[in-house]
Amino acid sequence: MKESKAPRSSNYFKKGMAFLTRKRDFTTTQLIAYGFLGAILLGSILLTLPISAANGKATPYIDALFTSTTSICVTGLTTVNTLTHWSIFGQIVITFLMQFGGLGIVTITTTILLALRKRITLKERLLIQDAYNLDTLKGMVRLTIRILKGTLFIEGIGACLYAIQYVPEYGLIAGIGKSIFNAISAFCNAGMDLVGGSSLLPYQTNILINVTTMLLIIIGGIGYPVWWDILRISKERIKRKMTLRQMWRRLELHTKLVLTVTLVLIITGAVAILALEYNNPATIGNLNPGQKVMASTFQSVTTRTAGFLTIPQEKMTNASSAVCILLMFIGGSPSGTAGGIKTVTICVILLSVFSTIKGKQDAEIFKRKITDSYVKKAVAIFGLSFGFLLLATIALCMVEDAPFLDLLYETTSAIATVGLTRNVTGGLGTIGKLIIIITMYLGRIGPITLALAFNTRKKVSGRSLPAEKILVG
Repeated sequence: MKESKAPRSSNYFKKGMAFLTRKRDFTTTQLIAYGFLGAILLGSILLTLPISAANGKATPYIDALFTSTTSICVTGLTTVNTLTHWSIFGQIVITFLMQFGGLGIVTITTTILLALRKRITLKERLLIQDAYNLDTLKGMVRLTIRILKGTLFIEGIGACLYAIQYVPEYGLIAGIGKSIFNAISAFCNAGMDLVGGSSLLPYQTNILINVTTMLLIIIGGIGYPVWWDILRISKERIKRKMTLRQMWRRLELHTKLVLTVTLVLIITGAVAILALEYNNPATIGNLNPGQKVMASTFQSVTTRTAGFLTIPQEKMTNASSAVCILLMFIGGSPSGTAGGIKTVTICVILLSVFSTIKGKQDAEIFKRKITDSYVKKAVAIFGLSFGFLLLATIALCMVEDAPFLDLLYETTSAIATVGLTRNVTGGLGTIGKLIIIITMYLGRIGPITLALAFNTRKKVSGRSLPAEKILVG
């Protein structure tokens, strides 16, 4: 007599439980992808609660999810007004989400382990090493502590500078709250504020607010490795009394690339925007020359990828918008709080192009060569980012009725985690919001990270195939 078989649904249940309870060793890329996703979902649940809204009513989940995503992904695109829609509790939740997104899942996890006095194992040290692209395991825990202390220190200075303006304007408690919120938002390149519905436009000619915001954006965007390298050289200069040229020579190649490309992009962007908007009365045409330079510089800096604005984005010329799209797509620097494909990525690609044109075998800069592995990674990041941008733009064009430039501006801002918009975000439908949510998520964790996160194959083929000539170009 045949034995009765167990129901198929029971087998599926057992397999599902076995999958959930099976011990897993997540890679850094998987930890980043899943960690950010989990934080987004948790944040969306908190923000949809009635206590999070100023009117005491539950926020529609799509808007709560959008706000949680834009906060975690430090983007700044919003479907509801941050100042008027959210309660104090909701604004505090958003503040923590921005700080979490700016520091990153690996740093936050390590910080929690340290706070709980848990032992940092070799696995966690390897995660930190991989996350910050370091060559050694020495001082991993100390590095995390330095990142946390450095972040809080810079944000604290920024908050004090903001308070000089906001406390007299809004009162002690409200002024301090706005100062802390804006300092965290600027340093983390989030672009959200508690000033009103027009970002920092009311402070277009305010030197303190402009300079403070730009410095926070730049410092957060250049990346932690650059911080430590500059501090290391500064200490050596005090001991050895080195000249500026000697200091520059002793900097690591990565630092030189970041500082050079950042400076070039800021100046080039500012000059281009100044020239293209100089006589535009809807943007900077009515300002005096000095104010025009400041507003143009701020616009160049904020596209790298902060999201604050002192110029109405929808009133800029098409040429200026195209310049901003390019700056947004490039973004900030590796291991920082900014998004985009990163300054070093575009630099490596351009160096490779120039070396090919000149007939050189290797990409070279500052008397050093860039190995092929970095060139391949840069091309992969560029290709994946551009591919996701193209798909997101096409998808948004299918569901939203708006000018193509405005939609391209929106998707570029989302994937580069910038937060600037040409008045598109507030009018998005549910599907449009979902498209932007996915785009922001992909932009924050990085397309290359996402591609690696779900690649579970651990074996690499060692075979070498025969080469054959092809035609290129």
